[in-house]
Amino acid sequence: MSQALIAALQNPALYPHPVEGFRIIETHISWVILTGTYAYKMKKPVNFGFLDFTDLAARKHFCEQELRLNQRMAPELYLKVVAVTGTPEAPQLDGEGPAIEYLLQMHEFPQSQLLTEVQSRGELTDAHIDALAEQIAQFHQTTPQVAAGHALNSADAIVAPIRQNFEQIRPLLTDDADRLQLDALEAWSESNIRRLWPVLEARSRDGFIRECHGDLHLGNAALTHGKVVLFDCIEFNEEFRFNDIALDTAFLAMDLEDRGLKSQARRFVNAWLERTGDYQALELLHLYKAYRAIVRAKINLFRLSQEQDGVQKAAILRRYRSYANLAESYSAIPSRFLAITHGVSAVGKSHVALRLTEALGALRLRSDVERKRLYGAQEDNPDGIYSAEASEVTYQCLHQLAAIALRSGFPVVIDATYLKRQQRDAAWQVAESTGTPFLILDCQAPDKVVQQWLAQRQAEGTDPSDATLQVIQAQQASREPLGDDELARSRRIDTHEAASLDNLVRSIRQHLPGL
Repeated sequence: MSQALIAALQNPALYPHPVEGFRIIETHISWVILTGTYAYKMKKPVNFGFLDFTDLAARKHFCEQELRLNQRMAPELYLKVVAVTGTPEAPQLDGEGPAIEYLLQMHEFPQSQLLTEVQSRGELTDAHIDALAEQIAQFHQTTPQVAAGHALNSADAIVAPIRQNFEQIRPLLTDDADRLQLDALEAWSESNIRRLWPVLEARSRDGFIRECHGDLHLGNAALTHGKVVLFDCIEFNEEFRFNDIALDTAFLAMDLEDRGLKSQARRFVNAWLERTGDYQALELLHLYKAYRAIVRAKINLFRLSQEQDGVQKAAILRRYRSYANLAESYSAIPSRFLAITHGVSAVGKSHVALRLTEALGALRLRSDVERKRLYGAQEDNPDGIYSAEASEVTYQCLHQLAAIALRSGFPVVIDATYLKRQQRDAAWQVAESTGTPFLILDCQAPDKVVQQWLAQRQAEGTDPSDATLQVIQAQQASREPLGDDELARSRRIDTHEAASLDNLVRSIRQHLPGL
């Protein structure tokens, strides 16, 4: 019936809107009928174990679920569920009589605007990455928590699919080297699960298991009217959707890294962390990214067993190994460092910190962001969020977060003024306690350049800093210069000269070649 119905639905007279033509996109679980203005998605009557669409009532239910769930992030794309009545040979949309099928109606967008296509053309920008981070962070903070006591809200539920992957992959491997690699990955995963078990339990206890997207990658994002939109979340299986928000985030980070976009993956993770404040997720990020990569590897092995063509089988096996190698890369012993910026507001410290994030994989911690997370905006706190007491608490918070990140294997750069010796000494103690190299980035720029950057920042109105020219002048008057011992572990950065920052990145890589 399904094939006959798909053919009959390619009739412009059936639709209450103009039809430019028909194009059919087929996946293993659905058909999508493109008409030019609207798209209609029909689920296949299939049962793959992890989903069951064989019953008409189930297909209606999951159409409604798909509409509800995707309207959370893409309400402009997902419109309504349409009943198909009549017969497979002579169907009607929302006609008289009982339904024989259900369609999900969506606004159509050009396939060239999928972010996979945008990326393949070399047009994926940092602005797109920032928009993804903003939307995903907001979504993760508002999507419902999975209820305490729910079967999927536990540490056991988090790790069950991680372990299941190895069980499902092992019988499909025939090469000894592939099996040895899988054994090593499984041992590393189990070691991390044991070490991180209290963190996994805390994620469950503290409300981080939520109704997530479940399938976050560039293939499920598009540009519509110049805006980045995420769509096609998992509707058919709660086990794939009810999970740790950090696992959702790890999927997109892994996908970006698989595409060779390491700097943009780092930018995305940092932006998501700044917006959510969920720095505990860092402890799980390598494990979660490896899990997502192994899932992709497994899917390729499933395809391998169904392929007959020798050339295609070889290509699929190469793809499996690419994902397995990516998963293995997350188990490597990391190179770490702790760097702090030093300089007045608007001197370019944030630019330096972001460059180290994208070039070296450092986590950027920003005093302006964490101060407002602690205290809110200045206008909400008449006593001031820049008092000596508030500043002390802010620096303590930055150092606590830095310690978490360093213990989790990430290099860290703290973006703050660090104009007081006591503040710098406290950061150095964090490096000492974690056995991490320490560097002070002494940021310098001419006064005229600082004033220009400040004016530009104030005009844009997007920077979290509240600093004014008067504040900067007060900072210059009260700053405590670097001591001789500090100069020995500092490096001057002329932030207005690109070569100075390039040399910094090159120097750190020479001293820490694992970055």
